[in-house]
Amino acid sequence: MVSASPNGPASPRGQTLLLDGITQRYGTSLAVNEVTLDIRGGELVALLGPSGCGKTTLLRIIAGFLAQTKGHVMVGGKSVDGLPPNRRSVGIVFQNYALFPHMTVAENVAYGLDARGVDRATQRSEAQRMLDLVKLGHLGDRTPRQLSGGQQQRVALARALAVNPSILLLDEPFAALDKNLRLDMQIEVKRIQRLSGITTILVTHDQEEALSMADRVAVLSQGRLEQFSPPTEIYDAPDSLFVNTFVGSANLLGGVLVDSDRSAGRVRLDAGGLIETRAPKGDLQPGSRVTVCLRPEHLSVDPVGDDAETLNGVVEMGLPLGATVVHEIRVGDGTAVKVSEPRIQRTDLLAPGTPVRLAPVAPRLASVFAAA
Repeated sequence: MVSASPNGPASPRGQTLLLDGITQRYGTSLAVNEVTLDIRGGELVALLGPSGCGKTTLLRIIAGFLAQTKGHVMVGGKSVDGLPPNRRSVGIVFQNYALFPHMTVAENVAYGLDARGVDRATQRSEAQRMLDLVKLGHLGDRTPRQLSGGQQQRVALARALAVNPSILLLDEPFAALDKNLRLDMQIEVKRIQRLSGITTILVTHDQEEALSMADRVAVLSQGRLEQFSPPTEIYDAPDSLFVNTFVGSANLLGGVLVDSDRSAGRVRLDAGGLIETRAPKGDLQPGSRVTVCLRPEHLSVDPVGDDAETLNGVVEMGLPLGATVVHEIRVGDGTAVKVSEPRIQRTDLLAPGTPVRLAPVAPRLASVFAAA
């Protein structure tokens, strides 16, 4: 097994995975609509979206549990459309782990090898190797009920890896864990994925999980692919209003596009003021109604200001939230705008009624879309 730094790029051992124009219909209902994803070997990709967006349907299509209505699944450049699940070389970790309660940990890990007719000696050695990889080599004789939730998850991961799959599928694997254990297991799974170098698809509705673990994130909405990009681009440069509002939090301000080019734009806000922004998404002309999206941490607040060409407001309340301070500010059109700052930048909360001036920290962090 090829190794790599747990924090570095994944090993190139994994196979490429291409979902080419995948469409899935259930009668007149369209669950997945022309989704194309070209996934590199050794990459960890998260499928992110709300319930019913199509992410689990895509996972089932990759695994072979569901035959797509249209499109092709290619692994390592070869079509697997006609292959049953047991011939697709795909390993799966389910949300409930699906361990056999009457088997020992080692027997659970060796189960897939046994089903493939591998000899007993090889089963034992491979099971031990996988358990060592997930740091459970000393627990092979225990049964699943004698393990914690996190340990059971690692056994399920070891079982999926034991058959040497080309693709690893993780179906909401952390949903049953409490918050602290979930973070520990996210780090552990990322480490194992990096060490094994296997191409991995993670299905999740948890934004933080997707952004922290994945090399790239595919954001889905109502069966359509909204964006497929690295986490930083998903967060800082969303392609659509849906992505901007679904991933993280955002303040939405209406306005009119004054002018723009391929690198920047200017918007006159309904709340007052003229701000510089990123180039608008879509074919928008000056005079178009637009929505400006500004994340709370992408805004600066100055307790001095009454300029007609700036976004002005009045502080309604301030909340100290651990390492950050959040102020809610009412701007000219009545919209409540949230601003988040590190506490080191502001030692005192601004008093309610304080007049302030707001501005994007940088124009590239203010996204502009056609008004809904």
